[in-house]
Parts: sequence; structure tokens; C-alpha cells
Amino acid sequence: MATSKAGDKEYGKGRLAMNAPPIVSQQEWEAARQQLLVKEKALTRSRDALAAERRRMPWMAVEKAYQFESPQGKISLLDLFEGRRQLIIYRAFFEPGVFGWPEHACRGCSLGADQVAHLAHLNARDTTLAYASRALQKDIERLKARMGWKMPWYTITDSFDTDFGVNEWHGHNAFIRDGDKVFRTYLINSRGDEAMGTTWSYLDITALGRQETWEDSPEGYPKTRPYKWWNWHDNYDAEPSPDLKWVEVTEDADAAFRKREAEAKA
Repeated sequence: MATSKAGDKEYGKGRLAMNAPPIVSQQEWEAARQQLLVKEKALTRSRDALAAERRRMPWMAVEKAYQFESPQGKISLLDLFEGRRQLIIYRAFFEPGVFGWPEHACRGCSLGADQVAHLAHLNARDTTLAYASRALQKDIERLKARMGWKMPWYTITDSFDTDFGVNEWHGHNAFIRDGDKVFRTYLINSRGDEAMGTTWSYLDITALGRQETWEDSPEGYPKTRPYKWWNWHDNYDAEPSPDLKWVEVTEDADAAFRKREAEAKA
């Protein structure tokens, strides 16, 4: 990537010389990586265990009838699910008084919005992601068009942000529904929001998780085998059943996955 000399000079202004790590051979580098990999694998297992605890969090019944503005008019919290079982709402700061208004949303919220994965993958796991702010819909639509964002984005019209702990700081609230009954299942905010954006990070904060067979979930939770439900983002509706060639590939990958898991637990 090309950079200007002026930019390089500005970036390096006032910086001390780096105390860089030693230069080593390939064998020494591999040994160092393997040593660190032990800790990385431990972190992965710890993250999986934390997600399993989230799936056992108590649920909080949502009693109030919250209202939002959408491009089609007023809608309820239940409508935000778009017929799916789970909902994640990110409270983004885009409104008068926020730095960047009216051209931009908050810089941090905008950085997060730029990282949002294609929503088709979340939707395939019966989960909807939505953004909510206090800006009017005409301003939200203008912002989305300018920045190229595709997620549904609603206007908060009542005490939703205050009631769910996101009136003064950004955050993701996770919900699940049982028919017309809505329950709050989790909240992640502050530095926890830094990790959000991938399909996996969103699913890991939901009550049902990734819904894959390897997960430690309560009895009766929906589960399918890993890899099998994955698809191209434009193909979930067109091909609900995976292609036979993909089945063969994933069978091999699935076997390798189970073998690695067994070795890790040994």
C-alpha cells in the first residue's frame, strides 16, 4: 500500500524507536509459535465455555410495549425480529449532539457498522441483527446510503435505550421470543463491543448460540452439525439443502474437527 512521505513523517512524529523482538530462524520461529499456540487454544476453549454460560443465563421478560419508527412507519419490538426467533439490537449513537452529526454517526459506532458481516448467515440461524438510534428515519436512510450499510436501522421513540442500559453508551442487547412473548437474554457493551461484527461473535452472545452439535448447550436446544448449514450468502433460499459435493467436503472437515477436539481433551 502506497503512503505519502508527508503522511509517514506525520505518523512517526514524536515516536520512540521500536524495541523489536529478536530475529530468529524458521525452526526457532515455529517453536515460539507452538508455545504461544497452547495459550491461544486455551483461550478458545475458555471463550467457548463462557458462551456456554451465556446460554444458561436467566431470561428477563420484556413487559413494556416498545415502539420504533421504521421506513414503513411505527412498529413494535416484536416486529424487529422479522419473524425469526432471536434478535440482537445495537444501540448506535446518531442524533443531534453526537460528534459528526448530521453527516456521520459516532466514530466508534461507525467503525463497528463497517465490520458487520453479511446478515444472511445470521438469518440462517434464525437470528436478526438491527441497529437503533434516536435520529429520524430520513437521516438514518441518508447515512446508510452514504456509508453503504445494509442492516435494518430503526428510530428509538421511547425509553428503550434507558431501560436496556444503552442510553449513555453503545451496546448490543440480545432477545429471544416464544410466540408473542419477548425475553432479554444478554447485554454486551463497552470493550466487549470491539469483538462484534462476525457472524460467530453475534451468535455467541445469543441464547441459542451457534446451534452446532459440538456446543455445550442445555438439552433440547436446536443443533445441527458444523459446516453443514454454511452456504453462500445469496444461496440460502435457493438451495436449502447442501450440494452433494459440499457434503463430501464437510464430512472430511467434520471428521478432522472431531479428531482435533478429542485430542485437545485427551
